Amino acid sequence: MKMKTFATAALAGLLASGPALAELVLPDLSYRTGPYAANGTPFSDGYQDYLNLLNARDGGIGGEMIRIDECETAYNTEKGVECYEATKGDNALVYQPLSTGITYQLIPKATADTIPMHTMGYGRTSAAAGETFPWVFNYPATYWDAASVAVNYLLSENGDDLSGKTIALIYHNSAYGKEPIRTLEALSEKHGFKLTQLPVDPPGQEQKSQWLQIRRERPDYVIMWGWGVQNQVAIQEAANVGYPMDQFIGNWWAGAEPDVLPAGMAADGYKSLNMNRIQDYPVLDEIRTQVIDAGNGAGDGSNIGQVLYVRGMYAAMLAAESIAKAQELAGTSAVTPAQVRDGMEALEITNARMAELGMEGIGPEFSVSCQNHSGSGEGLVQQWNATDKVWVPLTDFIAPDKDVIDPLIAEDAAAYAAENGITPGCL
Repeated sequence: MKMKTFATAALAGLLASGPALAELVLPDLSYRTGPYAANGTPFSDGYQDYLNLLNARDGGIGGEMIRIDECETAYNTEKGVECYEATKGDNALVYQPLSTGITYQLIPKATADTIPMHTMGYGRTSAAAGETFPWVFNYPATYWDAASVAVNYLLSENGDDLSGKTIALIYHNSAYGKEPIRTLEALSEKHGFKLTQLPVDPPGQEQKSQWLQIRRERPDYVIMWGWGVQNQVAIQEAANVGYPMDQFIGNWWAGAEPDVLPAGMAADGYKSLNMNRIQDYPVLDEIRTQVIDAGNGAGDGSNIGQVLYVRGMYAAMLAAESIAKAQELAGTSAVTPAQVRDGMEALEITNARMAELGMEGIGPEFSVSCQNHSGSGEGLVQQWNATDKVWVPLTDFIAPDKDVIDPLIAEDAAAYAAENGITPGCL
């Protein structure tokens, strides 16, 4: 179905009866300053450029123009909360905090305000339990999915046997970096590998002691849960101590161009996860001609096609598809945040729809329900080719070990519900 023709017959009649009823307000809690700017900027550019493409090409969503309210957080939790408070009152439809710290602070606030949040591949993993967290969605995958996908990849590289192996987790010493620890501990028990934990204090510019320990202990693999400058420094330090890049795997927030380019050829062979494929999608050409060339780009266009730009575009597509679904379900184009929440919970992303949107195969197929706010949980593994300066996919999408993850989600969600006096149930 085309973006302009998603409506039911009743909604089509409503849209034809008069002018647009209201703007669709989408805040962008961005960070273009500070030590995380190199990663925050391309994501925000991709997010805004896709929404501006919908305005230019389709007249918005369902006949309603989109208004983007950008607010700079500098990846600071306090500023992120301030941005939320400053933007929420104008019928803000859905928030994308792009920060686990901000997400944790906004979960109770957004829930009380009945405004949905989309924390794609980050935030609180147990928000996948929609009966406890009805206003938070983390599709297409969670941090715990990412940890399991990384281990499943390593299993495939070792004849499905990691017993006796050592894996070091080098992580951002924050809520974000600590998120996968519980899952990796469970997976280490299941598969018999030893897990070493190496925290790095943010922003991550000083890591010499951690990498000297890695040089001494020579773990079989290093998994990185990093962000911003931490990733750049880690890759250079790994090269300095002679750690093999093909045994060094970042999560999907540690596998973008700003992470590897500063190290030059030393980064060759570094691996990471990705939740979205990187291809020359037809929609990118539409953005170039209808947004960038028209002078309406969020940036100068130099980030188009990069990992985090494409991910920001992907996030905007998922937001737009949720709004379209909300309009269809509600029978009105001027939807409320609560109606967008309903659209998010009824979202289904198919290969056919992604192709129709000019981004075939950008992510896995998935559907959302009250019981599952996290989608399929799949991710792929990619490798950096420093000569050609491109990410090369090594795998198709890999499924996580739900037998390990689902009980952990249920346990954490139950504890959260008990602590906060929540009676789980579908809205």
